[in-house]
Amino acid sequence: MKTHLQSLLTQALHRLQQDGLSLDEVPTAIPLERTRDRVHGDFASTIALALAKIARCKPRDLAERIKAALPPSTHVAKVEIAGPGFINFFLAPAAYHATIGEIFDQGDHFGRSTIGGNRCVQVEFVSANPTGPLHVGHGRGAAFGATVANLLEAVGYRVHREYYVNDAGRQMDILATSIWLRYLEHCGERFRFPSNGYRGDYVRNIATRLYAEHDGAYVVSATQVFADLPPDEIRNEAGEVVSGDKEAHIDALVARARTLLGGHRYRYIFDLGLNIILDDIRDDLGEFGVIYDQWYSELTLAEQGAVNKTIKRLRDQNYIYEQEGALWFRSSAFGDEKDRVVQRENGQTTYFASDIAYHLEKFERGFDRVIDVWGADHHGYIPRVKAALQALGENPDRLDVLLVQFAILYRNGERAQMSTRSGDFVTLRELRQEVGNDAARFFYVMRKSEQHLDFDLDLAKSQSKDNPVYYIQYSHARVCSVLRQLHEKGLSRDLGRGQAHLALLVEPHEESLLVALSRYPEVVEMAALNHEPHQLAHYLRDLANAFHTYYNEHRVLVDDDALRDARLNLSLATRQVIKNGLSLLGVSAPEVM
Repeated sequence: MKTHLQSLLTQALHRLQQDGLSLDEVPTAIPLERTRDRVHGDFASTIALALAKIARCKPRDLAERIKAALPPSTHVAKVEIAGPGFINFFLAPAAYHATIGEIFDQGDHFGRSTIGGNRCVQVEFVSANPTGPLHVGHGRGAAFGATVANLLEAVGYRVHREYYVNDAGRQMDILATSIWLRYLEHCGERFRFPSNGYRGDYVRNIATRLYAEHDGAYVVSATQVFADLPPDEIRNEAGEVVSGDKEAHIDALVARARTLLGGHRYRYIFDLGLNIILDDIRDDLGEFGVIYDQWYSELTLAEQGAVNKTIKRLRDQNYIYEQEGALWFRSSAFGDEKDRVVQRENGQTTYFASDIAYHLEKFERGFDRVIDVWGADHHGYIPRVKAALQALGENPDRLDVLLVQFAILYRNGERAQMSTRSGDFVTLRELRQEVGNDAARFFYVMRKSEQHLDFDLDLAKSQSKDNPVYYIQYSHARVCSVLRQLHEKGLSRDLGRGQAHLALLVEPHEESLLVALSRYPEVVEMAALNHEPHQLAHYLRDLANAFHTYYNEHRVLVDDDALRDARLNLSLATRQVIKNGLSLLGVSAPEVM
């Protein structure tokens, strides 16, 4: 409907332009918004205020001229000019009745559009280091990123979903060393496990598998492993560090593991840990309804020389300098707060260097836009990545970074202490097992991504109207129940008769429901373009409330055939929109609850 009214305004402006209105060109974007109070109409446009100066006339006078030039439309009951020059449109009931027909004609595609123009967008999200299972924080990024991708696809973008696998660098070496040390423990060696090693039970499980497959082939005595290493960190009872250096200790252990195992055997343990954990992450996300087009390996960047080539390219353009043996990128020249290291004194490139190469490669693949979904703690990382892209000749505005805040679990009003077998964090899999995929997907996107999320476990599992996902799904199931009752009563439904008698839907609750249904395409578009899935989540809650209120006040299966079919069409249209919206959120639409 919004598009229809904008078309009417565009036609009116073209007509006035032909009649001599001082207007060089008609704007392609016509401002038009739904009114907050329907007393002032259904939609209002400020186009007269925007063009008054160019057209050299008072805004209200221009508004009157635009009104007079509007083509007739069966969807518009009347047009009024208000205030300094607002053009208010009052829609005819036929406009809302037409929406019901569109819903039936388009079915699962209702609400979708082509505003994206088939432009190609890459959405990279989650991208957690494959050093352990996904936790509840990763779950929010997964649900948010997947829904943003779904929404963009729904409005006409070609979307490429990608997971960047951080399978290179120090943390992966610490994981491999931790697995080996747990393997040595399994083989009877005794030692103090490094304070900076990976401690989750999943590490022990991988070590047990290593032993099952290779018995004692990787055993080295603990004495050899720990001889002459820098001392590990020691803390007193108050938790204060009193001696040692955990960073130096773990780095020395990694170097010792490489030396004692040799390149081939060390790499086997490295790959074993990586593949087992990555397979677990892939399965976890797949079960959560999050599927990727590509899993991109950081290791391939280094193996293909992309990182060194990128550093050389920056160096050739004088954006790299050497200081105390390290290489620094002049990111401060592009608005970052300080320069950043891309290669350490020991010759190892940094994560930042890999990220520069990776983002450059994204644009070289031809994406029109690139969207990264990062944790909110990475906020300070944005300027340096954009600075690097600008230094490399790319437009940094083509990169959007969406930040996701932490999710905190609550039970009985208190912060939840869930049992876990995976260390000191709650895994995404444990959360899904407790509340279900649907509740997890919905609750994760109920708030703006940059806002902290308090995840109420008891609410997510409750079967009440206070649980938004249950309330929405129940509206879908309720319509399905109406259809079952229809057949049980030996009645039939006539779609055509229902469409022909939509004018019988005159109850205020019916009118409210019709208005709500007409808003769906606009909500999808706004949620997609603003990267705000919560807009759709809130809309579905409001739509479900409108339907439940209507259902509780009025019988659908009345004796009058015409009215019954009209109400069935309204109910079935509501069911379709609920289903479409839930699908975009990655939530199911059950027929029985």
